[in-house]
Amino acid sequence: MTKLSVIYYSSTGTLHAMAKRLAEAGEKAGAEVRLRQVPELAPAEAIASNAAWSQHFDSTKNEPKATADDVVWADAVLFGTPTRYGNVASQLKQFLDTLGPQWAQGLLVDKVYAGFTASMTAHGGQESTLLALYNTVHHFGGLVVAPGYTDPLKFVDGNPYGVSHVTGGNNDAPLGDAQFAALDHMAQRVVKIAGKLNA
Repeated sequence: MTKLSVIYYSSTGTLHAMAKRLAEAGEKAGAEVRLRQVPELAPAEAIASNAAWSQHFDSTKNEPKATADDVVWADAVLFGTPTRYGNVASQLKQFLDTLGPQWAQGLLVDKVYAGFTASMTAHGGQESTLLALYNTVHHFGGLVVAPGYTDPLKFVDGNPYGVSHVTGGNNDAPLGDAQFAALDHMAQRVVKIAGKLNA
């Protein structure tokens, strides 16, 4: 059975919802799945200044936290991060930066990786965030299996680099059919490719 880890950071819940959908799709595709959140690093006063952030933090604080073993264990890893100035959020980046010992031992190589993200605006750095994320995967010796335009549904969601969502000016636009279809497709694709590599 292919082993899939979905490892993400979410401040207000969008990436959390995307990660849950990916985990469900991975299980439907026949994978054993670990859904893991990276720890919050922001100070309490910053979290408290945003009601949605504070609410999401409280509702998810007891969820399983990502460890290096979740990457080592997996055949495929989906990393999720909101955009931060067109880059990876510091919470996920910090987790990635702790993987030096596993990288040095060659434990992160030859796995399938892909990413997902969200921003408030349509041109808010989604593509650059995913490309920045993949810089780390290249150093791992991992295999980036971005969805590309491998299915007509990708012409609807429009992101060949991964899956992304625009949350809108109030940062609360829900995921729609296009995003759900794209998330399902990406999970199925990485599970399929990782299964072929294992075979």
